[in-house]
Amino acid sequence: MLIYGTNPVKEAFNANRKIYELFHVKDTHKDIIALANKQNIKTSLLDKQAMNRKFGAMHQNIAANVADYEAISLQTALEKEGKKLFVMLDGVEDPHNLGAVIRNVDAFGASGIILPKNRSASVNPTVVKVSSGAIEYVDIIQVTNLNQAIRTLKQHNVWVVGLDVDTEDSLDDIFVDTDITLVFGNEGKGISRLVKENCDYLVKIPMQGTVNSLNISASAAVALHDIKKRQRG
Repeated sequence: MLIYGTNPVKEAFNANRKIYELFHVKDTHKDIIALANKQNIKTSLLDKQAMNRKFGAMHQNIAANVADYEAISLQTALEKEGKKLFVMLDGVEDPHNLGAVIRNVDAFGASGIILPKNRSASVNPTVVKVSSGAIEYVDIIQVTNLNQAIRTLKQHNVWVVGLDVDTEDSLDDIFVDTDITLVFGNEGKGISRLVKENCDYLVKIPMQGTVNSLNISASAAVALHDIKKRQRG
């Protein structure tokens, strides 16, 4: 996969991701180029116009061809030690939103992000760039069917909590000292009907403003922070 941007490329090195080739503009990112040379990674010097053509305008003068980001199974994620706090995305197809949520999952130390194989943004260079390299440290859990995944989560005593504006219950009201999956839906349509019906709880983030709406990444950040703050280790 081709990735671009200073932080994504640096974190690929820090996480020991397989890097096949590094692309850069002359007299930039000498520290990253030195790392590549030390590891005998091929480096290719491109002018700014060639970088723009190959990677778009947001490359920050550095890019790389790296090994693909592989998803893990839900069962593998559940078998890992420690308290579980997953984020599940239902119908989120904007790669910018996915990248931003991945960054939040890493920032608040959540267990991973659950994505359906269909009707979802996939991990691509935009997702990696927006995540600012956080994708190197977040488990991407891909499932065939969200409703089946919810059943599996419940079988493992993970409570499934959907974030929905059209409900009376608040995020403040739920018991958080347990394993939890937070479900976020498409910004336009919200959580799909069946997924909503399969959630243990539907809650909203309490807000006081005139426009009581947050985008997905902001909602995820608020909810993750709230739960982490209230959990006992």
